Amino acid sequence: MPIPLIKPNSLRDAYAFSQHVETSRKNRGLKMIKEFYSFPVYYYSNHNSIVTSKIVEVPEKLSNMLDFELEVAIVIKQDGINIKSKNADDYILGLTIMNDFSSRKIQMDEMKLNLGPAKGKDFATSIGPHITTLKELEKNFKKSKVGNVYDIELKAFINGELISNDNLSNMHWTFGQIIERISMGTKVLKGDYIGSGTCATGCFYELNSNKNNDVRWLCDGDIIKIDAGPLGVLENKIKII
Repeated sequence: MPIPLIKPNSLRDAYAFSQHVETSRKNRGLKMIKEFYSFPVYYYSNHNSIVTSKIVEVPEKLSNMLDFELEVAIVIKQDGINIKSKNADDYILGLTIMNDFSSRKIQMDEMKLNLGPAKGKDFATSIGPHITTLKELEKNFKKSKVGNVYDIELKAFINGELISNDNLSNMHWTFGQIIERISMGTKVLKGDYIGSGTCATGCFYELNSNKNNDVRWLCDGDIIKIDAGPLGVLENKIKII
């Protein structure tokens, strides 16, 4: 049986899907950054802004260019430091769906200062509906020398329309490799959440094509449903306040 969500000590988010990174940069007229393939990167988000209810309240000041992000997060089950990727799955309690809401206008402005994302990600991250343990996912992953590779189809729907479709197996960096990077000289703690980063096609920022002037963002009343097969379905409705 899936287990209830637990209050996290911290929330880190990685950047593991190369197609998402490459396409998003291409839409901005930028080449793929070669450092992506050197090591997994991550940032700290606000673990006190995690939303577990269906309604996601977004302050109007943060609603300009409001976006969703289709991700999966792992939950750490025991403390550890300097963990090797080949052993890192022993530190994972299970997986859950993560929707990292983003205020893109604020994010793009603040990251011109080469610091962040911060305020653009600070207000809401939806997680749920539960944690699915690795034991329950035995049929959905294959072991590798650098950590488990998960065969889990990921879909996002906006107001019933299929917007995103990818598979968790397309992560360039495994969760094992991400844990190894994070735990280098730093403890990971029981109850920490670590996101995968946005999957391919997993947000409007990637899907929007400025060349065709085909731009779309979340609006008041929009319903975002993420279906991740064995991880369940996470549904949220936007309420601008």
